Amino acid sequence: MFSVDELKAGFKNIFGSEPLLIRAPGRVNLIGEHTDYNDGFIMPAALEYETRAAVAPRTDRILRVHSAKIGETREFDLDDPAPQPKRDWTDYVFGVAVALAGAGKALKGADILVASSVPVGSGLSSSAALEVSIGYSLLTVAGLPIDKVELAKLCQKAENEFVGMRCGIMDQFISCNGEHDHALMIDCRSLEKRSVPIDPRARIVVANSMVHHELASGEYNKRRASCEEAVRLLSPVLGPIKALRDVTPAGLEANKALLSDVTYRRARHIVTENERVVEAADALAAGDLVRCGALMNQSHASMRDDYEISCEEVDLLVDIAQKQPGVFGSRMTGGGFGGCTVSLVEAGAADAFMANVKAAYEKATSLKSTIFACSPQQGVGPLAG
Repeated sequence: MFSVDELKAGFKNIFGSEPLLIRAPGRVNLIGEHTDYNDGFIMPAALEYETRAAVAPRTDRILRVHSAKIGETREFDLDDPAPQPKRDWTDYVFGVAVALAGAGKALKGADILVASSVPVGSGLSSSAALEVSIGYSLLTVAGLPIDKVELAKLCQKAENEFVGMRCGIMDQFISCNGEHDHALMIDCRSLEKRSVPIDPRARIVVANSMVHHELASGEYNKRRASCEEAVRLLSPVLGPIKALRDVTPAGLEANKALLSDVTYRRARHIVTENERVVEAADALAAGDLVRCGALMNQSHASMRDDYEISCEEVDLLVDIAQKQPGVFGSRMTGGGFGGCTVSLVEAGAADAFMANVKAAYEKATSLKSTIFACSPQQGVGPLAG
């Protein structure tokens, strides 16, 4: 991660002025996968991994952005009457500018340097951390008020409409609104949030499978289409339902004959996952780590068998984790098709857990997992220094 001094020096070297500094975290989702775009429930936490942005206003209408990771500077004209996606990393940047401007925000030109410690393609939401850091930076240099819920919605809009990834609100929302030492249980319909404390007797451990697949087109969007198909087919018998959030497990089972096997299983994951999230939040709040862990294990089985978004390496990593002493539960986290797992582990067992999982996974796959224990962090804001 670029330090504050490195960020300032890098910005001055590229752009020649003194910047303001912003940080926006990545996230890990404890439970509630693919439920967000079904108006359901999720329970993510913001991570120490973050995107850092150095930003200074310009006197013209040009947005210049330099990526420290890629080592290139790109320009965007805020007055472009018909901005088009470039199908590269800049879409996450310029798409946010387009969404903000489209919402009536009077933006100014800016120079921005971005550096990130969020691993790309890991399921820890590097894209949302980038989007949120850019949005917060642009609003800050324009002297505009910042509503973090609105910012999350506009960053999601940018990813949906400019990038072409039909993601739900989770990643952007938690990057904006994360709370220290707490997960958030979020109702993705109302956007109400409930702070859920992480019991100090447990640690959240994230392990990267080192396998990742592109999601912006293909499988992710297919899963969303299956959910929409289920709603369309169930609506005539279940009444005015807007999303799978409105379907109970009993209602789904009673009408499964209306759905193909694949559509039924996709829907079953969503309706049962929503129930698991609500129960897991209550379990964590009550300090029932055993119950929360069992729900995480059930969630992984549902993602693997019903939603089919896991892969061989991630299943192996979860299987290794679930067999370790001191583990309460383990599951895949993120959009799927690779990426990371999240485990809830006894605090005193966390170091041995990480060492054992890393060694066993490398022995089985020859892949060196990046594995770390983390504490939930605050959402987007100024970077001290």
